[in-house]
Amino acid sequence: MDLFHFQTIEKKFLKEPALVNMFSTTLKQDDDGLRASYNISLLIANSGKPHTIGEELILPAINEVINTVLDKPAFDNIKKIPLSNNTEQRRIDEMAQSVKELLCEFLEATKFSIQLDESTLPGNEALLLVYVRFVKEEKICQELLLAKNLMTDTQGESIYHTLEEFFKEKEIPMCNILSVATDGAPAMKKTVPNVLAVHCVIHLQHLVNTNLSERLHKSLHYVISAINKIKNNSLNDRLFRLLCTENDEDSNQLLFQTEVRWLSKGACLDRFYKLFDSVLEFLKTKDDILRSNLINYRSDIAYLTDLFKKFNETNLQLQGDDLNLMKTKNIISAFLLKLLMYKRNLG
Repeated sequence: MDLFHFQTIEKKFLKEPALVNMFSTTLKQDDDGLRASYNISLLIANSGKPHTIGEELILPAINEVINTVLDKPAFDNIKKIPLSNNTEQRRIDEMAQSVKELLCEFLEATKFSIQLDESTLPGNEALLLVYVRFVKEEKICQELLLAKNLMTDTQGESIYHTLEEFFKEKEIPMCNILSVATDGAPAMKKTVPNVLAVHCVIHLQHLVNTNLSERLHKSLHYVISAINKIKNNSLNDRLFRLLCTENDEDSNQLLFQTEVRWLSKGACLDRFYKLFDSVLEFLKTKDDILRSNLINYRSDIAYLTDLFKKFNETNLQLQGDDLNLMKTKNIISAFLLKLLMYKRNLG
């Protein structure tokens, strides 16, 4: 055989993919699919959507784009991106744990402020939320540090022991705490004597809201009575919805008011006053005495609606990552001026 024949065989051999290259290409494709899976999991977590959206919506959407726009078969690429419900849960938990560990490591060597917020869930479970605020790369950052069920009560002592136990576990020095915002946890002073303890402004406003004058309290009582009379009876609720539809109202149901959140009372009053005429019409054959009281106190109910709307607006302005002491002071000062104006109008 001549030399040309062997040179041809050599060229064909060199053009064939090596076994190592074949595996490296496959591994790279698998890595790309895994990376895409984590990136999509992060998007799902940030959106707050159910984990099932990955398998039920995102993958079919990707499949449609590749098939329709790129005119390529999508199956081989899609199967490399695991997005099942269990996989999503595992991915998000892994990323959350990693972020939490990095945050705790950072707090070990820096000063920070914390905010404690305890509340009771519908199932009577007590939940403690702990937020931290600190300076990183010349920017004020805020992160959720801890969310944990309180086994007993929500008193300051129990909150402090829960926080102390977490700090010991993560090896975060308590002395790194500069200030604490809470409804009241004096036990913190025992371990960190120089800590600046402040009460939550929103919580203090809520306490003020509950201490209304007798006249305004009576007005609010009539509103709540009317709402309960309609909402607590399924037949009344259905009839009232039908009446609102016939009256061409923008909404067809009232809202319950609770003492747990300050926003609830404002939303309840706002919705009630918008449906005030329909409520009076409905109560004409149900409770004429309550209807008369509502008519007599209509101006006070309108005043309360406007007042709590201002409370809600102010409270929303007092929340967010971009606040500082000067901005907060200006917001509160402007609100106090509005209160003085409302007081003069009431008088």
